[in-house]
Amino acid sequence: MASHRSSMGDPTRTLELLWRDSRPSQGQRGPKQGLTVSAVVDAAVALADASGLDAVTMRALAGKLGIAPMALYTYVPGRAELIDVMLDTVYAGMARRKPKGTGWRSRLEAVAHDNRALFTRHPWLADVSTSRPPLGPGQMAKYEYELQALEGVGLEDVAQDAALTFVLGFVESSARAALDQRAARLESQMGDGAWWEANAPLLARMSDPERYPLASRVGTAAGKAHGAAYDPDHAYAFGLERVLDGLAALIERPRARRGPARKKRGT
Repeated sequence: MASHRSSMGDPTRTLELLWRDSRPSQGQRGPKQGLTVSAVVDAAVALADASGLDAVTMRALAGKLGIAPMALYTYVPGRAELIDVMLDTVYAGMARRKPKGTGWRSRLEAVAHDNRALFTRHPWLADVSTSRPPLGPGQMAKYEYELQALEGVGLEDVAQDAALTFVLGFVESSARAALDQRAARLESQMGDGAWWEANAPLLARMSDPERYPLASRVGTAAGKAHGAAYDPDHAYAFGLERVLDGLAALIERPRARRGPARKKRGT
């Protein structure tokens, strides 16, 4: 479960920061600042990438930038607003791969892979709930790009948004599971294979193939295949195919069963 939430700061101040590059310059009163908001945010992202979002405190960030903690508040009003700008910054920098094919399935698969790569590059993203997303330029450009994967397939607007949310929700869930596995490895200082090998004698005594025949058979087969109880890469690849299969059943079924199509202007 995510331990942080976006859009928890002052909405006006947050939107001003998010859209700062699109607003006309009005000049700045007082002494000239030695940093920029972008430099502050980039430093915060680097700190989160290295040590997790909990490490991004105003004091720690000020130390990384070599300024007094109070000076940091001249760039961002607080940590909540900072997190929103961090999110929007990494959204804006999300790489966009070329789909393998021209169909909606290839386009949506590329979107899923792009988002998974974003979580891999910035694992702390999985620790932030974005049920109220920061509506900055990075977020909007990302949403526009992702919706293009489903444009023209015949879904009405609400279903188009829901289909995209379905895919991104799966990717986010997979990213959280991978993050949990990574945390377990770091905390135990032991890889999954080594952990299972070390605990094999105890597990062998506790398991009972006669009492749990299916769990013993299937669990043993999966463990041998993955070298662990869970393989995030296999789970992601298998799950994404099933997610796309489910959307194919929706997109490819007769229009009459899908509901009314989106009306065109003037009709």
